[in-house]
Amino acid sequence: MSDELWMREAIRLAQEARDRGDEPFGALLVADGEVIATARNAIITSRDLTQHAELRLISKASMALEPAVLASSTLYTSTEPCAMCTGAIYWSGIKRVVFGFPGTALEAMSGGSGLRMPSRRVLENASRAVAIDGPILEAEARVVHEG
Repeated sequence: MSDELWMREAIRLAQEARDRGDEPFGALLVADGEVIATARNAIITSRDLTQHAELRLISKASMALEPAVLASSTLYTSTEPCAMCTGAIYWSGIKRVVFGFPGTALEAMSGGSGLRMPSRRVLENASRAVAIDGPILEAEARVVHEG
């Protein structure tokens, strides 16, 4: 399966989060061509500001999967991970992330209301490499944030 297919699924999950009243972020974990975990942002409905899609995904996956599975998987996320989520991705052992909408574009769209540090910058001094690919399908990923 292609990165674009999985990214469209992450965007669909983001739309589901928005439809239920949360911020529009979705993430999924793929290994050997199969989705092994999904998550949606839940910071509003859970009343827990740490319930970002990526962090929820990593929490769920790290309890259920062996470290070798995490290390061989790819995390797809509708929007570039924030610094908190990027750190969690690093500590989980996941070695590849693909994102849709860039954090800098989200920052510009929101009027500068967030703590934005590009995920590549968060990882630039890491002792282990994490591949960050993106943005891909940026225009499609942007739509869930509009309005």
